[in-house]
Amino acid sequence: MGILSWILFGLIAGAIAKFILPGRDPGGIIVTILIGIVGGLLGGWISTRVMGGAGVSGFNVMSFVWAIIGSLILLLIYRLIIHRTRA
Repeated sequence: MGILSWILFGLIAGAIAKFILPGRDPGGIIVTILIGIVGGLLGGWISTRVMGGAGVSGFNVMSFVWAIIGSLILLLIYRLIIHRTRA
């Protein structure tokens, strides 16, 4: 996949993660894209290393599910760090 595909994929995965875990987060669309892209990488790593998956071979449903799971994990970590620094 090209870089634009990964950015679009990250935007969608990050947006779904924010939809699942609503709340007021600073950063806007840029942070959403970054959380989605890195979350996709994290989800792929979890899938292949921890769960014994076959790996990501392109754009498919399981790739998308793992990207959302990774984005949710990163969103929770992001919120913990942001709330801890503000307190």
